[in-house]
Amino acid sequence: MADKTTSLTVTPRVPEGSRSVRRLRREGQIPGVIYGGHGEAVAFAVDERELRHALHAAGAVLEVKIGDESTPVVLKDSQHHPLRGETTHVDFLRVDLKKKIGAVVAIELVGTDDAPGIKEGGILDQPTREVNVEALPTDIPESIQIDVSGLSIGDSVALSDAVVPGDVTLLDDLDAVVASMLAPRLQTEDEESEGIEEETAVVGEGDGEGDAAGDEAGDEAGDE
Repeated sequence: MADKTTSLTVTPRVPEGSRSVRRLRREGQIPGVIYGGHGEAVAFAVDERELRHALHAAGAVLEVKIGDESTPVVLKDSQHHPLRGETTHVDFLRVDLKKKIGAVVAIELVGTDDAPGIKEGGILDQPTREVNVEALPTDIPESIQIDVSGLSIGDSVALSDAVVPGDVTLLDDLDAVVASMLAPRLQTEDEESEGIEEETAVVGEGDGEGDAAGDEAGDEAGDE
């Protein structure tokens, strides 16, 4: 539960195009923008390490300090490098701590190792990994937990099985399947025959090499 806020100091900037953005990133700064609420959009730059630490800290709300002002925000969007995964841009949304907002929260499965289906060799499939919720900014949980410790092969859990704090409302379909325990994948006849053919090919190649080596040895002995 986001019962506290994390402070983050940022520096206002004037957008000057892609060349300026690349220079910021080379200097270890990440560009971003704050918008929403009753204020105008404000572009800023923030130290990459400080941003990373702030986003990893507990709590959905950040207290962003820019100049002499401070405002509560939530992370609305972030962009990342396609290869390195580094954050390249962030969008912050101003929030009123007394008004509920919508947010996307990760679904966390707990008790996986204790599930009978896992012990039987089953495969836990999780088609739904996030859920939309509504709550006050400081009440948005870091994750919504669902216990799968009782799942046997063929069983499933729905969003309605989630453990949800009383001050948080789930906005998605409660009947949506979050996770299912699938039976172990059995090898098909085609796969078995392919495996036999591959093994036969390997044995045949080995025999050929042995015959060739024997022929070469016999030729050498004959020459001598």
